[in-house]
Amino acid sequence: MSQFEINILFDVKGKIVLITGGTRGIGLMMARGFVANGAKVYISSRTASVCQEVSRELSEIGFCKAIQADLSSKEGRLALLDQFRACESRLDVLINNAGAAWGATIQEHSEEAYDKVMDLNLKAMFFLSRDLIPVLSNNTVGDPSRIINIGSIDGMVVPGHDNPIYSISKVAVHQLTKILAAKISGLGITVNAIAPGPFESKMTAFMLTKAQREIELANPLKRIGIPEDMAGIALFLSSKAASYINGVVIPVDGGLHLKSYQFI
Repeated sequence: MSQFEINILFDVKGKIVLITGGTRGIGLMMARGFVANGAKVYISSRTASVCQEVSRELSEIGFCKAIQADLSSKEGRLALLDQFRACESRLDVLINNAGAAWGATIQEHSEEAYDKVMDLNLKAMFFLSRDLIPVLSNNTVGDPSRIINIGSIDGMVVPGHDNPIYSISKVAVHQLTKILAAKISGLGITVNAIAPGPFESKMTAFMLTKAQREIELANPLKRIGIPEDMAGIALFLSSKAASYINGVVIPVDGGLHLKSYQFI
């Protein structure tokens, strides 16, 4: 069998994947993609009942285990680490997806809102990545372990909507991705980021309710993202085909980041 065949280059079967915030929105889109393609998937959420419900649903098509943890606190991150390590001694793919937004103008933003967004979107990502390095470390030159951070096109442009701290946190996520890629790739770990544009999720519900048609018209592809778009890029970055991709931020938005936009 040739090493260039699609079923080798893009295979994720048997890989162990941990997706934070994996019970809804783009986290769930990615989780479905991995489970459907034979990966062993762990999803985390702060709400135990939702986590268990999604895990049961995805377990009907493959392996999916729920881990309840609130990653906005140190205690929650340690709980996630303890529960994962109790199940696995290695990790092939870490997807740092858990995040929060806070719609408000600069004048209206409180320190509480700032801390909530930055603690989950950036601090949790940094420390969870750091603490999982021992189980991610992989000396397989041709197929390293992966960290995939979920950024946003709001970290690439100045968004028109009022969500400044979210946007700032995603700029930092993109830079964190590059720093980690430069510093830990020698351990057999690549680090990349996905910068999604608008997808259907709880976080984007308000914006899409107000301006979905305007967003679609502004997009070069004239639509918002669909689950296959997000699953596809996550599967690709986790496969052997992406083994030499490191330290990049990939917008998945139909080209929306190329345009100046203001929707609401």
